[in-house]
Amino acid sequence: MISVKPLLEVEDLTVEYATDAGPVRAVDHVSLDLTPGEFVGIVGESGCGKSTLLFAIARLLSPSCDVVGGSVRLHGRDLLGMDEEALREIRWRDYSVVMQSAMNALNPVLTVGAQLEDTIAAHESMPARSAQERSASLLRLVGIDPLHLKSYPHQLSGGMRQRAMIAMALIFTPDLVIMDEPTSALDVVAQRSLMLEIKELQRQIGFAALFVTHDMSLVSHFSDRLAVMYAGQIVELGDTRELFRDPKHPYTSALMASFPSITGPKEVLQGIPGSPPDLLHPPAGCRFHPRCPLVEPRFRIEEPPLTTVGNTLVRCHRYGRDH
Repeated sequence: MISVKPLLEVEDLTVEYATDAGPVRAVDHVSLDLTPGEFVGIVGESGCGKSTLLFAIARLLSPSCDVVGGSVRLHGRDLLGMDEEALREIRWRDYSVVMQSAMNALNPVLTVGAQLEDTIAAHESMPARSAQERSASLLRLVGIDPLHLKSYPHQLSGGMRQRAMIAMALIFTPDLVIMDEPTSALDVVAQRSLMLEIKELQRQIGFAALFVTHDMSLVSHFSDRLAVMYAGQIVELGDTRELFRDPKHPYTSALMASFPSITGPKEVLQGIPGSPPDLLHPPAGCRFHPRCPLVEPRFRIEEPPLTTVGNTLVRCHRYGRDH
């Protein structure tokens, strides 16, 4: 079997927010990699650290947030050690970011065309006519009529605004596109349409995608691998179909039981009792133990390591060597 060198390597990444009450560890020793052309989804409840993980990888953390450990490498280059000038060289060219809310991410007082051309001008010297032609071709690529280059963001539908953001992210055909819940503001029909568009663009261009969402059903159809996060940690990571066929962590099982299927017999949806833990004072042992139906006494004391089970990584004592 031929080994493919990872495009993105995240190793032991730890991120903390500074608060008046003390540091809050939002991402806790997370390791993850992507190969070229791969689509990896990250799922979990609100507040589990998904978006913070993405922003740390993209070097877009707020001033109150710091990476306190670990490394992020793209094409073998250390992103965390780069200064702003070096980052500007590779942003948009090697990797780009699609934000959660396009209405907030796009400038409301500039036309879509002006924003695309500004992005091009910031990274490449190009005649105005060529920049306009590039912008028009990008809009066609994401299914928008180039007439909308003259439109302002408020004149576009939610789905069109998100596709305009994706067009902006693909200006220089980067190897990695990082997406933070780009479908969250859309209805289910628009969500599926946008996801099909993203997958087709991925097939054409060949970029790898790191995609954060809280919607398990969405990534079930579109991601190659799936990372499940809980309380700042990855609790399960593996092939998407395998995770849906045989979820190993109790939290993954609970997430899958909490959304309806459009096929098969009707089943009562199961919520997850309790609430995610306070990351200022996370519980000892397994972080899911206060909500876990399979908890045993030692799970409340000992923290489980990530264990390899087949091709899946799972952070659960039930798969430990001594259980």
